[in-house]
Amino acid sequence: MARVEISQLEKSYDDSEVVRGIDIDIPDGEFVVLVGPSGCGKSTLLRMIAGLESVTDGEIRIGDTVVNDIAAKDRDIAMVFQNYALYPHMTVAENMSFALKLKGEAKPAIEQAVKRASSILGLDALLARYPKQLSGGQRQRVAMGRAIVRDPKVFLFDEPLSNLDAKLRVQMRSEIKELHQRLKTTTIYVTHDQIEAMTMADRIVVMQGGIVEQVGAPLELYDKPANVFVATFIGSPSMNLYSGTAEAGDGGLVMRTQEDVVMPLPSGRSDLAGRRIVYGIRPEDIVVGAGPGVVASISTIEPTGAETLLLCKVGSVNTVVVSRERVRLGPGDDISLIFPIERLHLFDEATGRRI
Repeated sequence: MARVEISQLEKSYDDSEVVRGIDIDIPDGEFVVLVGPSGCGKSTLLRMIAGLESVTDGEIRIGDTVVNDIAAKDRDIAMVFQNYALYPHMTVAENMSFALKLKGEAKPAIEQAVKRASSILGLDALLARYPKQLSGGQRQRVAMGRAIVRDPKVFLFDEPLSNLDAKLRVQMRSEIKELHQRLKTTTIYVTHDQIEAMTMADRIVVMQGGIVEQVGAPLELYDKPANVFVATFIGSPSMNLYSGTAEAGDGGLVMRTQEDVVMPLPSGRSDLAGRRIVYGIRPEDIVVGAGPGVVASISTIEPTGAETLLLCKVGSVNTVVVSRERVRLGPGDDISLIFPIERLHLFDEATGRRI
């Protein structure tokens, strides 16, 4: 196991900057997830850590060693890819042991390492099979087993669950998290799925446009997003956002939208008066009430079983409400939405930063 330190890391292709001045410190044994939309630079960053991409500027340190100029095979890392990358002509056991054979390890040591990994991953009954005889989940376990037998300092996962169906993804992310809790190996995991990030990570690194927007524990990012991008990217359904101007109202400070919708603001924030702000609230924090509130018109109702999603319009702004109650309403009905003051998120409209 090892600490991974990334300092002022940059990557450019000709005149295109893909990764721009990234600083991340990953303690020994931590499970860190890099998350962001396609093209944000997360996979490029992972490949630079692996040694599969050169570094334009900055430094990558694994343990006490700067690895910028060290070949991938000598970095003592193991990578699990999206497409499994198994040799079709080799059995499960042969796939798992191949890297150790290339290193010239003794046969008893190889057999012991394969036995240990197969036991951890539940592959004992599959060691004599070929990849074509395995399901997608089993192939992914073999790819993980091939990484485990190497006993690396760092595990790198590049969107390993993307090719699996929804039910199997849920199962596999639990297995990967359980594996990390057992092995305690430093792990860096790339995904575009924020649910994977929230459920698996010790800390999440949210990226956009080649930069880091925020780093923190899952619930820290959820409860206190640093900016509008993180607020909308973390959480499903996304946070509802409204733009307007803070002003004094009859009952205290409020925000008034361009469509003259009035929303309450916390007391004691006179510093916001006259300021253009973005007002955010998560769908599950909105209360559907019979009393005075923000009037919304229902567009669609989506029952999911335990919850009901109400897709509404507040003025012209699409708004999602998550209700745990069975709703006896229909499209076109008006409802009153209550926004609890203590659950609001406020951002500066010009910068997008949290206020």
